[in-house]
Amino acid sequence: MITLYDCATAPSPRRARIFLAEKGVAHATVAVDLRSGEQLGEAYRQINPQCTVPALRTEGGLVLADNPGIAAYLEAQFPEPPLLGTTPEEKAEIASWNWRMEFEGLLAIAEALRNSAPAMANRALPGAVNYPQIPELAQRGLARVEQFFLLLNDRLAGRDFIATEHFSVADITAVVAVDFARVVKQKPGEQHPHLLRWRAAMAQRPSMAL
Repeated sequence: MITLYDCATAPSPRRARIFLAEKGVAHATVAVDLRSGEQLGEAYRQINPQCTVPALRTEGGLVLADNPGIAAYLEAQFPEPPLLGTTPEEKAEIASWNWRMEFEGLLAIAEALRNSAPAMANRALPGAVNYPQIPELAQRGLARVEQFFLLLNDRLAGRDFIATEHFSVADITAVVAVDFARVVKQKPGEQHPHLLRWRAAMAQRPSMAL
């Protein structure tokens, strides 16, 4: 059976959980305690030397250690419903918007959090290597989050989904980013009506409760 190495409180594995749920893929789950630093321990390093979650072990024993790889595998193995697009145009547009949700959303929030939280001193980047915090990057991250909400609100004017006319991985990444922003005390407001409408619609999908 497919196994997901997960952490219920972290945004990155939530993306994989939602993707698996939307595909209806049965899988085992192994919890990794990030608070205690379990991801840095020798046992987990043997599974994923990158010391990050999520990681997904396929039925064939291959370990995939990032969301793009996990999504590519699951889409190929379980093509319905398609979440990465079906036509060349859809595939390109979804890939482009999903990257923007990562770079302009998730990475901006991580920049703000990891460069300011006392619990993440010397852990400014995830992974096996320690990096010191740079406080100025935290301020830049907060400014980027504000721009991210404006981007989403403008994009969603008259639209139901982020990338194409169908639900896709770009919507998954965007939901996780919008929700994750709360850790840096940022959330959409009345100045983002299209974003709020879209997020309310996304909440109707059972996968979003994960």
